[in-house]
Amino acid sequence: MSLTGIEERMLIDGQLVKASSGRLYDNINPATEEVIGQVADASPGDMDRAIAAARRAFDETSWSTDLAFRKKCLEQLQTALAAERETLRPQIIAEVGAPLALTYAVQQDTCINDMSWDIGVAADFEWERDLPVSDFFGIKSRKKVVHEPVGVVAAITPWNFPFMLNVSKIVPALMAGNTVVLKPAPDTPWSATFIGKLAAEKTDLPPGVLNIVTAQHPAEVGDVLTGDPRVDMVSFTGSTAVGKHIARRGADTVKRIFLELGGKSASIVLDDADLGAALAGAVMGVCTHAGQGCAIPTRLLLPRSRYAECLEILADSMRKTKYGDPTNIENLMGPLVNARQRERVLGYIEKGKAEGARLLVGGGRPKHLEKGYFVEPTLFADVDPHATIAQEEIFGPVLAVIPFEDDDDAVRIANDSRYGLSGAVSSGSLDRAMAVARRIRTGTMSVNGGMWFGADTPFGGYKESGIGREHGLEGFREYLQTKAIAYPV
Repeated sequence: MSLTGIEERMLIDGQLVKASSGRLYDNINPATEEVIGQVADASPGDMDRAIAAARRAFDETSWSTDLAFRKKCLEQLQTALAAERETLRPQIIAEVGAPLALTYAVQQDTCINDMSWDIGVAADFEWERDLPVSDFFGIKSRKKVVHEPVGVVAAITPWNFPFMLNVSKIVPALMAGNTVVLKPAPDTPWSATFIGKLAAEKTDLPPGVLNIVTAQHPAEVGDVLTGDPRVDMVSFTGSTAVGKHIARRGADTVKRIFLELGGKSASIVLDDADLGAALAGAVMGVCTHAGQGCAIPTRLLLPRSRYAECLEILADSMRKTKYGDPTNIENLMGPLVNARQRERVLGYIEKGKAEGARLLVGGGRPKHLEKGYFVEPTLFADVDPHATIAQEEIFGPVLAVIPFEDDDDAVRIANDSRYGLSGAVSSGSLDRAMAVARRIRTGTMSVNGGMWFGADTPFGGYKESGIGREHGLEGFREYLQTKAIAYPV
């Protein structure tokens, strides 16, 4: 697939600009390890200009109060993205290593389609409501509750589903009336700069409303963004460790902080479940996009009464998983995003073996793929619930299988985690599965293969998996302040 329409420049104050230093950095294809292009490498000064532009656009223009104009601009952006799907698609595949099939869904197409939902939520939102007349010390007052934008939003996104997460933050934040400074992950810059190109050339977005700043070393410019008092909110998706750092950075100015962080989700297969469907789903989940998803269930809890039977099915399914070239529509698993991540995953596999887990399938770099940051689909059995590979987020195609005795034991093991992002449960009885699902301390749950993901569904976690929700009505409200106004009757 040929690469066209590449945008190397950033979007700052309505203009597509190079870094002030003129610096560029290489964009690497994780499937081939080849340089596929370059992008602007911003300095702290560039980030300062972006923040100033966003602040000015919020404070000095009608953007925050003109809902009809916001709707028009975001619809223009959606139309432009839809028209350029086939230009963007190969860029996402090349820089993310995303399998082609996924770009027809959550890596691209459904994200563009789902913009309509976010635009519609804002258009139909109850921005004001009246409360009953009150009498306080003889003063009768009418009261009104008003929702207003937060202000300048810093949006910081990761590399695993970059286009989806860029859109998931930009659209509701802008529709709520905020201005935005987006800092994408350094590994996947084009999924952001392409949006900037279309925003500048195909929409009426005023200067400074949307700014996109790319940088090879994100901490350098990221700390400027998260600590600046001109920024009112940080919306971050990424690792728990970085999320904690951002929360500390924002504390001095008491910013609103939205954090969608890590996960170590558990899939529970009860003893009356349809094993074929449940186990196939577990393997597909951990192998799709090489396991690079925070909500993927990477712990598989199996009933001891059917343990041996389950392991045989799992091992066979894992060995048959097709992976490799992400441009091949048959492959749902491509490479890890970079060499550092590949070595990290391989390190976890070695840790699993050292701590006594039984390696059944995979465990190394595939011999038939000479280039690319690939790791074999990997299956561990007999994993101790407290082992490193059962407790820490690996972000690779590694499935840790843990036996349990009964429903209570399964719930105990699933909840024995510092994370609480997602999970799954399978049973022949819907009532039994729902009873277990309600006991799991996570933000989302899949019951018998049900798919919770969608523009209308709030997504986020308990415990160290985050604060707040993305998507859904709850996600839109993250970008709003609430004001109460009273006046005499």
